[in-house]
Amino acid sequence: MAKILDRLLLFIYSLSIGIISVFAILRLSGLVPGLEINMDQTTLTVTYVVVAAVLLLLSFRFFYISIRRERVDIPSIDQRTEYGDIQISVETIENLCLKAASRIRGAKDLKARIRVREAGLEIMIRTVVEGDVSIPTMTTEIQKQVHDYLQETTGIPVSNVAVYIANVGQSTTIKSRVE
Repeated sequence: MAKILDRLLLFIYSLSIGIISVFAILRLSGLVPGLEINMDQTTLTVTYVVVAAVLLLLSFRFFYISIRRERVDIPSIDQRTEYGDIQISVETIENLCLKAASRIRGAKDLKARIRVREAGLEIMIRTVVEGDVSIPTMTTEIQKQVHDYLQETTGIPVSNVAVYIANVGQSTTIKSRVE
């Protein structure tokens, strides 16, 4: 709501300054000769003071907006326990997933993505598989390892662990030659 109000105020401010600037340019350049305003001096002075005060207040507001710092909300999973609140960042959850998945033989170049849902966390693990590994066995192990490790470590329910095999790499076994 505050952002909408600030945008509306900025629009009014910009429009007011624009109209006053155009009027001043035309009047001072002589293109509009003798714009006579049929008001007495007191009414004219009050009008100028009110317009100037409104523009000054809007200037203060926009100055404040320009120097204040926005609070950046770091995405986190919030839990409430009997002892208080716990916040675990999504980045921490990703790192825990990668730690668990890296324990599985044959998985390399791991990446994790987390989505927070009502039913629990949805985890997507992306990996490259070494060439000599059974993909169904390895992916099942990754799913089980990540699911169990994350629930034990954080206490956050995990609803789904998906594994995406990005590529198959070559195993790094080097055979030595004896002569």
